[in-house]
Amino acid sequence: MRTMLTILANSIRLTFQELVTNKLRTALSLIGISFGIFCIIGVLATVNSLERNIQDELKGLGTNTIYIDKWDYSGGPDYPWWKFVNRPLPKFEEVNFIKQRSQLASNVGFNIHNQANVEYNGSILQNVTYYGITEEQNDMQPVNIEFGRFISASEFASGSSVVVMGHDNAENLFGKPEYAVGKTVTAKDKKAIVIGVMKKSGQNFIGWNYDQSVMIAYRFCNQLFDEKNSQPFIMVKGKDNVSSQALSDELKGVMRSIRKISPTKEDNFSLNDIAGFSDKVSSLFVSINIGGWAIGALSLIVGAFGIANIMFVTVKERTAMIGLKKAIGARKSTILLEFLLEAAIICIMGGLIGILLVYILTLVLSSLFHFPVFISTGILTLAISICIAIGILAGIIPASTAARMDPVVAIRSK
Repeated sequence: MRTMLTILANSIRLTFQELVTNKLRTALSLIGISFGIFCIIGVLATVNSLERNIQDELKGLGTNTIYIDKWDYSGGPDYPWWKFVNRPLPKFEEVNFIKQRSQLASNVGFNIHNQANVEYNGSILQNVTYYGITEEQNDMQPVNIEFGRFISASEFASGSSVVVMGHDNAENLFGKPEYAVGKTVTAKDKKAIVIGVMKKSGQNFIGWNYDQSVMIAYRFCNQLFDEKNSQPFIMVKGKDNVSSQALSDELKGVMRSIRKISPTKEDNFSLNDIAGFSDKVSSLFVSINIGGWAIGALSLIVGAFGIANIMFVTVKERTAMIGLKKAIGARKSTILLEFLLEAAIICIMGGLIGILLVYILTLVLSSLFHFPVFISTGILTLAISICIAIGILAGIIPASTAARMDPVVAIRSK
């Protein structure tokens, strides 16, 4: 153990001597390693943070949840809107039928949304999104309340004129969100009491922004808007031991039965699986990660050749010293380990520079995109492991050359 520590100390000392003596040569080699680590770790940190943020948003839409709608949420440039536009809208009455016929669903909810103004003491917020929800909403999409409370079961049942406001709307209308609770506002053309304010959450993956919304009971919302013009959809949450695919397969049969669709006709509804979106997101980010690895690998290969070049020159410059060490009893393994450690240390120094650059990148991206971009412990471990591996691979041939030297020939070479 003491021998290992001595070799490590000598390697660190000689490495720093190399940096001081040959600044340009070492710096050029460090740039290759730094840029390679920056590319790989930068892409991994950014993509992993973005994927985690999107996956968290998808979980917020409901775990193991199917959205029944006339529209397919997959989108894309070839989206066949003409195929969906004439489909019938989901109806509130269908919720009870699904509850009665589905064996795999644990909860079924109904949601409509539309836009109208909200007024308070002469102040008007225009085109606010109203979400008319049923009681099951909070089980499938938990609503985080910052001030006040959520809509109660009795208020859902009676269609009470109470509202839960989004954070931005409450702030814009009352100055401070906490001032909104207990105030009476005009929701479209009816008076309503603000009973709660939601925590700030930002716009989610599919474009919903609860911060700029008003959440009310479905029966109250139905008094304000015509359901046919309010983009209704049904949410179905599966039981804990049921896969989303099994739930989707069952719902397909249930909906075809409810709507009396003959076997020869196509579905006139879409089953949008949140788990499917999650899988698509994961596969997309795998491709992006591969691209980052490819770019970084090229830089690391260039950097590895630079490190190898430094080590060959270093071996040549220290040939006499190597011969002297072997003459007084240094083993081949000791010489080999000394040069491998030196190569690895140079690579680690380059990697640390790359990680520092990635850290600066995370600060910039976090401020621009308003979600945390971070370097996980796993990514840091990966970066250091890559540096050590590159150092060993780049230094193995020069180190082996040094270890095999004849001490007499090496001493005379000076």
